[in-house]
Amino acid sequence: MTRRPAIHLLVLTFLIFHSYTLANAQTDQKSIDDIKAVIDAQRDAWNKGDIEGYMQGYDKSDNTVFVSGDNVTRGWKTVLERYKKSYDSLEKMGQLEFSDLEITLLSNDSAVVLGRWLLKRSKDEPHGRFTLIFKKTESGWRIIHDHTSSA
Repeated sequence: MTRRPAIHLLVLTFLIFHSYTLANAQTDQKSIDDIKAVIDAQRDAWNKGDIEGYMQGYDKSDNTVFVSGDNVTRGWKTVLERYKKSYDSLEKMGQLEFSDLEITLLSNDSAVVLGRWLLKRSKDEPHGRFTLIFKKTESGWRIIHDHTSSA
């Protein structure tokens, strides 16, 4: 008779753990989907020539960081101005593609994304890799740190 309460307790513990694990997996998948949606929206904005729309994927903060080559750019507004100066025509912007995305959740409100980028332009196709750190903000998932390299 004493085994019955122990078995019930064991089954109850398993059910609670399984429910918790399932809920976390669903939350994790939603976060991954939300981050992917930000990246897709950036690509779509870029391909329409909309740099300001592209920048909506970044946290509008003075703490936002963009690293490329040997240069570090700090602050959302400064990153925006850098993009506007570097890509001042549709020809320079080309068509942007992202691939090989690996999204790793670090916590409920932070993630790291590894991927490849490719710009298809009439005269060249620059490409490379990037690492993004995302943070869940009041505005949703946003990039707080972008380290992009060219191949």
